[in-house]
Formats: sequence, C-alpha cells, structure tokens
Amino acid sequence: MGLPLVSQDTIMIIEGPLTKITNGLQDPVQAYLNLGKDLVHLNALIGKTIKVKSTGFSTCKACKRQRDEPLFRMGFCKPCFFESPMAGDFILHPEKSMAHTGKVDRDLKIESDIQLQPHTVYMADSGQVKVGVTAGNKPWNRWMDQGASAGKILAITDNRYEAGMIEVALKAHYSDKTHWRKMLQGNRSEQSLHEVTEGAKKHVPDELIHFIQADGHESQIKYDMPEQLPKLNWIKLNGTVTLEDELIGLRGQYLVFKSGLAWNVRGQEGLEVEMSW
Repeated sequence: MGLPLVSQDTIMIIEGPLTKITNGLQDPVQAYLNLGKDLVHLNALIGKTIKVKSTGFSTCKACKRQRDEPLFRMGFCKPCFFESPMAGDFILHPEKSMAHTGKVDRDLKIESDIQLQPHTVYMADSGQVKVGVTAGNKPWNRWMDQGASAGKILAITDNRYEAGMIEVALKAHYSDKTHWRKMLQGNRSEQSLHEVTEGAKKHVPDELIHFIQADGHESQIKYDMPEQLPKLNWIKLNGTVTLEDELIGLRGQYLVFKSGLAWNVRGQEGLEVEMSW
C-alpha cells in the first residue's frame, strides 16, 4: 500500500484528510484507510470504539490547498470543481466523453488518458440490480467500493464514450444508483446476475452489440458485517458533529457502528479529521 500499517495494540491518534477506502478482494473484503502518513487496517478495528472528529479544515484533492471551509463537491474546492479535468462532466456522465473526437473540454491530454482506454459496463447487485461503468477490464474494485454482493461484466468497450452510451440505453430499464440502506443490509435481487445480464443484452444498441461479452466474469463478494444490523441512520461529520462508537462492520465505503450510525467515508473525501481508538 506504500504506507506503514498502524499498530492496533495501543491507543492511537492519527490525523489527515479523508481519502476513499481501499478494499482488497478477500473473504471477507479487507479495508484500509490512508489517513495522513498512516495506513489503518479497518477490519482490525471491528469491536473497538473509535472516535472521529473534524479538525475544521479540508484539503482539495486537485489543488491540495487547505481550507477552513467545507469543500464544494466530490472532494474538490469550488474553483477546481469547475476547472479541473478530474471533475469534468464525463466523470459522472461517461456518455459526455469527447476525447475520442479530439475535442477538448478542460485538458485534452488528461481527458484522453482517462477516456481513451477500455471501459467495462457491468451489472451489480448492490441491494438491487444496477448498471455501471468503470475504467479498465477488472471492475471488482468498483464493485467492492459500491458494496455489491455480486457483479458481472456485460461489455468491455474501447473507450469511455461507448461504455457511457451502453449505460444510457440500459438506464431506461435498470437503476444506476445504489440504495445505501439496502446495500448495507445485504439485500439481494431475486434474479441471478446471469439472468440479469442476459436480459440486459437485449437493450444494448445494435452498433455497440459487438462489445458484449459472451460470458463475462462474475464475482461473489463477502464483507466483514454482522448478520443482524440495528436500525441504520446516516451520519455526516462537521465542526459540531463528532463520531464516537463501536465499529461493527465494513461494507463499500461505509463504516457501520453499534448504535446504527453509518458513515460514508468517500462522501466526505478531503475533510481533515482526527481519528483515535
């Protein structure tokens, strides 16, 4: 991972800006959090009371400037959200990719590096069936980030735009969102992903049908979560809200606590926090 693992045997206090959780595909998934100069193995903290509080500062993931105000969106300050190529429309809307036409949006080189590579269109079971797009041809990291119980490759395209156009066609029939409560509760679709992908193939536009994978890779994924969960409530940290509770489970980008609090770490990317246990 590039950082030394923090010892779990003594009282620790660490600090830094939040980044997305890194998940490793094991049984169950192993979750790690880079915080400042430290790497925390979150699975090792299950059963322990941890405390997380905001320092009152945030760090933009694009310009790296520290600010004493909340970030604007997606871990970006307001100027970077509207100017950085890492926050372009194509990030959330692959069908708006333009690099394959040679047309620049914010920075053609960066956009080309991201967009002009194979992309995977997949179907996942994240509490309900959903369609999604991710770069590369190994989407299980994306499935773990979303807390999916299973994922299956539907198509592998030559670029991001083509994958986005398949996704647009399928969004008329399948959700592209993850319902966080259903996901954390481990709800499963009544249909198998084989059945789902076979049905989804019928909705792929004719000009893109050659990207369909006859029998795309499928993964079943297990998480470090209890069988029974308390009633779940979403929590967002800020200058007045401090989290202090016993960690009982990990799934996707969420930490789940004994009281039922569910904290989406990636949703607060860039927020500087102090974490202790």
